[in-house]
Amino acid sequence: QTPAAASTLSSLMSTVRAINLVLPEIEVYLAGSSIDGQLVLNLRSTLVDPVVKVELLGRGYLRWLEEENPEQDYEKSMACTNQVVYVSKTQNFHIKDGWLDSGVHTFDFHFTFPPNIPSTFTSKIGCISYIVQGTCCSSQVVLAKEERCLLLQGTAGDCRRHMKDTAPLVVEVRKDVVYFCCFRHGFVTLRISLEKNIFCPGDTIVFMTDIANRTCKYVRKVIFALHCIVLYRGFSSRGEPRYLEDQSEVTRLESRTDTAPFEAMRVTSALVLPKPMPVTSTLRENKIMAFRYELVGTSDLPCTTSTIVVRVPIIIAA
Repeated sequence: QTPAAASTLSSLMSTVRAINLVLPEIEVYLAGSSIDGQLVLNLRSTLVDPVVKVELLGRGYLRWLEEENPEQDYEKSMACTNQVVYVSKTQNFHIKDGWLDSGVHTFDFHFTFPPNIPSTFTSKIGCISYIVQGTCCSSQVVLAKEERCLLLQGTAGDCRRHMKDTAPLVVEVRKDVVYFCCFRHGFVTLRISLEKNIFCPGDTIVFMTDIANRTCKYVRKVIFALHCIVLYRGFSSRGEPRYLEDQSEVTRLESRTDTAPFEAMRVTSALVLPKPMPVTSTLRENKIMAFRYELVGTSDLPCTTSTIVVRVPIIIAA
């Protein structure tokens, strides 16, 4: 780059004083809805032949490492990756007379989200993200850029296949306990009951837990958590499909029960769902990730290393 070219580039870069995106005060956007905003450009001096645009971008990406050949003595990791574009829209603004004078210039933009895109999501393996990006260029040089992340709630999913799951749901688990120190035995039963198991993001899950303690010790507490189980679909460097299932905790609640020996207790609990969150879906719907949920109740059995676990399938729909 010649000194003259470097000087011209430096002059161009200093032309833009500030670039700002002004967005409505909406915390979570819905798939299929619209977004209206403004790109505000503040120039120090006249800008000739500018390109001013705003883009709406939504992408999914995942990556994990797995052992390439477990049967061999040495370790060699292989990266499994995948990506998809859910939305890519651009609005270019017409510049009258081909130049912008110094001062503040405001450009209005409007985008509509596709109706079948998935929710914003982030984990240690993959992410689904949406951004609005404003750019000012001249002579193919980017002079200024600003991007803002958006939270989006997806509504995609085949609701018809969940209609059979609207009935009340009860799941019960029994765990036997043996105390060798005193040659006694007993059991603990956990039963979780729900009026329904289909919920929307932002809903409150209200459920009842019946604890039957048929041991000589107290059952002190039960921990409830909503788990999100994600099935990832990636490809190896050789183009071979790979799958990985991973789970994370969405929300949790610790309930003190102190159920006495040979007594029973009923506890009513509530978990508030976040917003946004991915809806229950398949790989066919989300292309690189499939989502399902479980409400899990866990209690450590007194004076043992045993744990009783109840898993209740939960459907997140929109």
